Amino acid sequence: MAYLFLAVTILAEVTGAIASRYSGGFKKLIPSLITVLAILLSYFLFAVSLQYGLHIGIGYAIWAGGGVVLVAMYGLFVFKERLTKTQVWGVMLILSGVAALELGAV
Repeated sequence: MAYLFLAVTILAEVTGAIASRYSGGFKKLIPSLITVLAILLSYFLFAVSLQYGLHIGIGYAIWAGGGVVLVAMYGLFVFKERLTKTQVWGVMLILSGVAALELGAV
């Protein structure tokens, strides 16, 4: 159950990060509200995942890594932002690190 809440935590945080791009520096009301609410929701859900036994260090690392990867992919495919080879390697290293954290927990 902890990982279900963590997954929704990541999705909420990514939603907030993406909405902040559309907020125009918090000048547009709806994207600004989505940003604030999504970030608040993500922290609430992370706290819930911790109550279900998720270790804070592992959970936060997965949250941060997963969020970075998803936002980078969104930027790549939706905003047509380019990733250099070094940045692609960085994303792959983040994914590898998250996998290592998971495998180390078994």
